[in-house]
Amino acid sequence: MGFTIEDMLVISRTKYSMKIIAGKNGWSNSISFLLMLEDDTIIRNFTGKELAVTTGLGFPTEAGLLSLIHLLIDHHASGLLVNTGFYITKIPESAVALCDENDFPLLTVPWDVYLADMIKDLSIRIFLQGSTDEQISEALIRAIENPDATEKARQELLPYFDVDGTFQLYLLYTDGLDRMDTVERKRIMYRLQLYLTNLTHNGHFFYYDACFVLIINALDDKTSRNIIEGCRRRAARHMPEAPIVIGCSSRVSDVSMLSLAYRRAKAALHMALATGKDLLYFDDMGVYRLLCSVDDQALLREMSTGLLGPLIEYDKKHDSNYVETLTLYLKYDESIQSVAKAMFTHRNTVLYRMRNIRRLLGSDLKTGEEKLPYAIACMILKMK
Repeated sequence: MGFTIEDMLVISRTKYSMKIIAGKNGWSNSISFLLMLEDDTIIRNFTGKELAVTTGLGFPTEAGLLSLIHLLIDHHASGLLVNTGFYITKIPESAVALCDENDFPLLTVPWDVYLADMIKDLSIRIFLQGSTDEQISEALIRAIENPDATEKARQELLPYFDVDGTFQLYLLYTDGLDRMDTVERKRIMYRLQLYLTNLTHNGHFFYYDACFVLIINALDDKTSRNIIEGCRRRAARHMPEAPIVIGCSSRVSDVSMLSLAYRRAKAALHMALATGKDLLYFDDMGVYRLLCSVDDQALLREMSTGLLGPLIEYDKKHDSNYVETLTLYLKYDESIQSVAKAMFTHRNTVLYRMRNIRRLLGSDLKTGEEKLPYAIACMILKMK
């Protein structure tokens, strides 16, 4: 997950007397760059995850500092580091409250710290961590793409993960990711990473095959769900222009099972998109787990359109909704009243449609054995 606020504090508490005084819930924010600024001009060019460093020269008043913090939050910066003791001698309580409210890390170093040396030191560490992250991404992709040859990936990932522990994989999708240029895609990626609070080195986040991939390692189910569902809520609130849909895999044991986890996350994402959900767990998909695991797409088409073909053609020709009627009839265990309520129509209308549906299908739909193939066909059609 990159070089984080936590990583920086571990290195800098003693070396640079660095302290975090607000926004401590943002401790897992990763940092892309350290940028020195004494006015807000450059902020409009932020892509996300920048850590702003200031002496306070351009923001000596309480109002000026608050305005700076608001801008940094709006542009998805990782945090703000203030060189206190000259232009700003004390951080206002209002600034502390604002940062705490937004989980935005506010850090300080004393005036006698030579900022140039500190920025150089930390920037080198950020660069090295970035190179390491690229290697980790490549190893994870190899494990996903080639499950029969994971030994090399296992050795590469051993220093960074509990390779024998549990893994859960999430696919985060928004329309057009594969058509975006690198800068725009990274902008969205950086913003999403900031929404993954309380996750540092137990996870990894990268772009692959038109989706962002999040892999969480060796965390319990409750913690993992809190992380991804918190990310979903923050993305919905702060990124309405790019709605995010998330498919979540089962928990698997051992890095060799990442390929299976990826397929299950992809199935959950596909189903979420088909049903209009913004978050779906593979384990919550019921019998759809079996249908989504079938690789033979021709067979699925035969089982759906082959059986429902007469209804599909009738609907096209007459602008009717016989497929929907049958789907609800089977879903509600033949309850005409429930179907009528769900479709906002009179029960006699449903009875009339069902007579026609039985005639078109050539089936009385009486026994479980008769109904089951059509129930499965309706489910397959819903997956498309």
